[in-house]
Amino acid sequence: MKIKTSIQGYPRIGEQREWKRNLESFWKGEKTEAEFEQEMKDIRLERLKQLQKAGLDYIPVGDFSYYDHMLDTAVMFDIIPARFADSQPGSALDTYFSMARGTKGAGACEMTKWFNTNYHYIVPEIEEGWVPKVAHNKPLADYLEAKESLGIEGKPVLVGPYTFLKLSKGFPEAEFSRYLDILLSLYAKVISELTEAGASVIQIDEPALVQAETEAEFHLAKQAYENLANLVPDASLLLQTYFESVDHVKTLLQFPVKGIGLDLVHGKERNLQQLRQEQIPAGKVIALGVVDGRNVWKTDLEAQKHLLQQLEPGFAEAEEVWIQSSCSLLHSPVSLKQEVNLPAELKSGLAFAEEKLEELQLLKNNYANTVDSSWEDHQSSLKKFRETYQKLEKNEEVRMAMRPVPFSERQSVQEKKWRLPLLPTTTIGSFPQTQEMRQARTAFRKGSLSTLHYERMVKDKIADWVRIQEEIGLDVLVHGEFERNDMVEFFGEKLDGFAVTRNGWVQSYGSRCVKPPIIYTDVTFAEPMTVKETAYAQTLTKKPVKGMLTGPVTILNWSFERTDVPKQTTAFQIAQALQEEVKALEEAGIEMIQIDEPALREGLPLKQEDHCYYLDWAVNSFRASAEKVKDTTQIHTHMCYSEFHDIIDSISAMDADVISIETSRSHGELIEVFENNVYDKGIGLGVYDIHSPRIPEAEEMQEIITKSLGVLPAKLFWVNPDCGLKTRTEEETVAALKNMQAAAEQARNALKEKQL
Repeated sequence: MKIKTSIQGYPRIGEQREWKRNLESFWKGEKTEAEFEQEMKDIRLERLKQLQKAGLDYIPVGDFSYYDHMLDTAVMFDIIPARFADSQPGSALDTYFSMARGTKGAGACEMTKWFNTNYHYIVPEIEEGWVPKVAHNKPLADYLEAKESLGIEGKPVLVGPYTFLKLSKGFPEAEFSRYLDILLSLYAKVISELTEAGASVIQIDEPALVQAETEAEFHLAKQAYENLANLVPDASLLLQTYFESVDHVKTLLQFPVKGIGLDLVHGKERNLQQLRQEQIPAGKVIALGVVDGRNVWKTDLEAQKHLLQQLEPGFAEAEEVWIQSSCSLLHSPVSLKQEVNLPAELKSGLAFAEEKLEELQLLKNNYANTVDSSWEDHQSSLKKFRETYQKLEKNEEVRMAMRPVPFSERQSVQEKKWRLPLLPTTTIGSFPQTQEMRQARTAFRKGSLSTLHYERMVKDKIADWVRIQEEIGLDVLVHGEFERNDMVEFFGEKLDGFAVTRNGWVQSYGSRCVKPPIIYTDVTFAEPMTVKETAYAQTLTKKPVKGMLTGPVTILNWSFERTDVPKQTTAFQIAQALQEEVKALEEAGIEMIQIDEPALREGLPLKQEDHCYYLDWAVNSFRASAEKVKDTTQIHTHMCYSEFHDIIDSISAMDADVISIETSRSHGELIEVFENNVYDKGIGLGVYDIHSPRIPEAEEMQEIITKSLGVLPAKLFWVNPDCGLKTRTEEETVAALKNMQAAAEQARNALKEKQL
């Protein structure tokens, strides 16, 4: 069996997040376009050198992006909404970033999760009147750059036509096949130029096929690839799936492509069951994802070697067997080099992207030969980790959780307690994190800034923003979260059972990077985490101040969790710990508490058949975090940038008194959900997009409010931004919130006039 190594993609951000710094510096106008492009090229080539040095047989090219790979594909095919063409940007790069971030006159394209990961992509908008063309063959440019600059015969990577169209919007669903045919002609041009340039294999990513559950869907995809094969008969394509199993591996093997890629980590059992029943056709390549691309734990190479040996009889006629990551390493931190502060026993069980490259090489080198010392060292360190953290000891039984009094009864007592105006205004929680505040937090952590000085700075920031909120006229205030680095990492630092990294960054969206904590043992409450700052803010105002917590499911989904422990067990442990924090907030007089769950929908399994089980334990975990509060305590939650139409019942079952959900970036499409679904609890549909520097006018926000009130009762409706304001500037934040408050007051007046 001829074994080769490959990966589907590699982190873009660089070992020290130099990609992020270059991007944000350009946005601020500190670099010219030429300087920006040159630095991005340097980062791109340095990244390729690392992959070359690692000894990969097939090095991906074209997966590097200035913002997002789906946005790259849309721009490559000139899928640019008319509102950006009308805004007359200065260059093609301006148009590209305008689509991602918006402009004064044009709202940004929708952003949503990339399958069930914490990465978010820009949703392509295919408008009527689009003239299909290849505006720029980006994969070809990247392929030639790698060849000419470094002598690398790279493996170009493209988002596949089926997946690209499945994740796009704007075209009639009934015309999916017609638009797919149009795209195929564009893909054929890109692929033919790559083939003519010498590309020996081209990776076509089709993760959407793991969600294709019927033969009809697979037949449509198969027909598309048959048409593509007719257009580019000489192309050598590897059709890559990941994130889950494929329901019809036998059919996939019949696609007219050089090879197929399957995930043997996520969806392992289903894929394995089918593989064991099939013989790989002669001349085909089979690419197997045997190293987890989405988590940080070392691979048990002995187990994966044994697995490959079991599958070997079915690969007898295969041209090559590739061993690779389960998906792009985009979802992994870059390198363990900087992690000098982690406990040695924990570090011995970890592998980031760079170390995963080494694992692939070890597995290839030792597959047929006697294991060498490097193999033994790897397995020995993994054994050391397992012996130290053999299994969780607590494993508290997951039980049904529920507030004893239903919302219909809580609502009346809460109305009497809070006496809020119609359409109350609030924010989601965080306020701008200035450079000064970030530097102070870093200095405090390093010990170069005293606790007294740092806490004074935090208090001063809190006081400033309480004053600003009152001046704007907001009805429910927040303290601003100036003491927090990240909404999940902050709690990872405070709860027992978590470890935080020094440099374990991954890209979430655009230049936004997060540092997920690592759950390595039982999660327990240590001491109050948020009470001091929230209680201080409450002393500064007579208006209610919300306590701000991250929910158990989001903490779990945005951490690197133990893969040998059921998710629901860990989520319930986190919920129990948060329950203690909620109690501490209540005791300090904070009786309006927001428990954010932006990742609850993100964690939804990709297979429809697995949805109910996940939603049952995820919703129950949220309820467990708040089940013991007083009836007068108002529990809020927040969700953003996901599709909610199919889980509205579960959102209601969370039993939060108020939920806020994004609707601005999707241009109000979520509102349509409530035309056919009754939602009987408090709700705020975000009225403006905080991920864009664009400041919408009050009239624009009022339009969303008015449209929302057409399907939701005014007495339950809240007005808020669609997410936290941490990434915005103070000037942008104040201007937008003033407009939001004006929009709410205009809507209140309109309702009063209607009642007269």
